[in-house]
Amino acid sequence: MSLLIDILFFMAALFITVIGMVVLFLFFVYLHDRLQTRNAIYRNYPVLGHMRYILKELGVFFRSYFFAADREELPFNRFQREFVNNMADNKGGVIAFGSGYNLHDDSSISFANSFYPTLTEDVMHVRAVTFGSDTPNPYTTESYFNISGTSYGSMSSNAIFALSRGAKLAGAWHNTGEGGFSHYHEKGGADTVFQIGTANYGVRGENGALDYDKLTQLASKEQIVMFEIKLSQGAKPGKGGILPGNKVTSEIAKTRGIPEGQDSISPNRREDVGNGDELAELIARVKQATGKPVGIKFVLGRPQDLDEIFKSFKKHNVYPSFITLDGADGGTGAAPAALMDHVGMLLDRSLPALMHALEAHGLREQIPVCASGKLITPADIAWALAEGAVAVNSARGPMFALGCIQALQCDKNTCPTGITTHNKRLMRGLNPKVKSQRVANYITNTKKQVGYIAHATGAACARSIAKDRVIRKSHTS
Repeated sequence: MSLLIDILFFMAALFITVIGMVVLFLFFVYLHDRLQTRNAIYRNYPVLGHMRYILKELGVFFRSYFFAADREELPFNRFQREFVNNMADNKGGVIAFGSGYNLHDDSSISFANSFYPTLTEDVMHVRAVTFGSDTPNPYTTESYFNISGTSYGSMSSNAIFALSRGAKLAGAWHNTGEGGFSHYHEKGGADTVFQIGTANYGVRGENGALDYDKLTQLASKEQIVMFEIKLSQGAKPGKGGILPGNKVTSEIAKTRGIPEGQDSISPNRREDVGNGDELAELIARVKQATGKPVGIKFVLGRPQDLDEIFKSFKKHNVYPSFITLDGADGGTGAAPAALMDHVGMLLDRSLPALMHALEAHGLREQIPVCASGKLITPADIAWALAEGAVAVNSARGPMFALGCIQALQCDKNTCPTGITTHNKRLMRGLNPKVKSQRVANYITNTKKQVGYIAHATGAACARSIAKDRVIRKSHTS
């Protein structure tokens, strides 16, 4: 009996102590709020005012999981995220009872089926495409769904390794993004497209200019199959990459060729390219230094702007091995909201405009086009192929396959899934071996569903879907 009383007294004392500490803590919060002058809410409503900001943060979570409908959330809705996860988990992507997609919306994508669909077995064989046939080392591939620019630095080492390995397992290529070619890209082993960003990270001389000796040395790696000169990016046209100093580790600094711990901010354009003639000259120099296919990447502002660069290509008889067209609906880890929301053409308008301009200049067969920008579902991919693109590149689809939950913390080094952080505790949650298989599954299974659309329209393969089979398209979903 005495022991029981002692336990009760101890529990009561512990309870009173905890309550006392809570009261004391709230008292100090009250004093702090009353005395500070920076925040009027805290000053006028001490302690209680903090609930406003707590609820604001929780609002993102509640909208995502409880209040938003399956197909209404942005930048990606729940259906899109779950589709990627189902593909990554080999669940087949089958739904029951009827479509939840608004088929009557003018912005929806529909395809005209054929009376005589192509046999499923036939459509899985995809027509190969060759890039850079005018170079000593052209690149031929059947892959039409690949991983877009994902920079080491913006993304963790585990994420880069998993993406590269996943691309290799799926027979796709992996674009380095502007962060350079890291050990983790190399370790993953995928066919790699090296992106030459505006800051020339990875092939940067002491003064920041493009170092052609480094470029030649990099091109000697068999794993690097093509080079891509980045002029602009859909999420931030007119603005270079932004990597906060707290994410610039010693290894990232070495890979990029920049000081450790300092903000890494790329120029908003290439200093050596100010017109079409200079662009043609740069393409020629990079081709000569690398001996491999060299393409360009940009987001389109006005269709008439294409005339100037196409005329320059003809004038110098120099042509890019491919054009990667990014849409204003593309994503990134960090960019000014004014640019991400309001600058650049959406892909559903710019891709047809680019194909029309290539046709008008007689360059459609000579310059293959890759499409990029929020294309993660089979319908979006099939639409881009039908418009004339030979490949679709996606970063955010594979990121969802890695485990991204759209926490919108890419720029804060606090990504809870270990994808866009260099916090070792958070990175530990991303197992590259497991996640690389999910990335491979997503790419492979999504391509199967693109094949379903292709054979339903009577196409011989995914790259042969006829444009007139797209019967309704206002903008990508």
